[in-house]
Amino acid sequence: QVHLVESGGGLVQAGGSLRLSCAASGRTFSKHAMGWFRQAPGKEREFVAAISWSGGNIYYHDSVKGRFTISRDSAKNTVYLQMNSLKFEDTAVYYCAGSRTDDSNYVPVLTIQYDYWGKGTLVFVSS
Repeated sequence: QVHLVESGGGLVQAGGSLRLSCAASGRTFSKHAMGWFRQAPGKEREFVAAISWSGGNIYYHDSVKGRFTISRDSAKNTVYLQMNSLKFEDTAVYYCAGSRTDDSNYVPVLTIQYDYWGKGTLVFVSS
């Protein structure tokens, strides 16, 4: 079992930045690909970014490319999402997720491909 706790959400003006953190505890963090998803009110949860457990493969949703950066620190069992140039439409609850895998380059992008989820952190971007 892997326990995930997100932090770093809050209120920010459009054009501003936030850094989300996801601290993992429990089973071996290094054998997990990690991802960030978000869910806006009335909408389905959507993929934002993901990183392989090697850190060598990274995918982003087109809407955040060039603005968001995902990274991981295995020594701290933590994955980050640096969000720059935030827009009103980035407003959502952001969830961290982990996917068990033996493939160091695996990068899942679907919710069903993830085994563990945090409870989420709210990001609100004012226009």
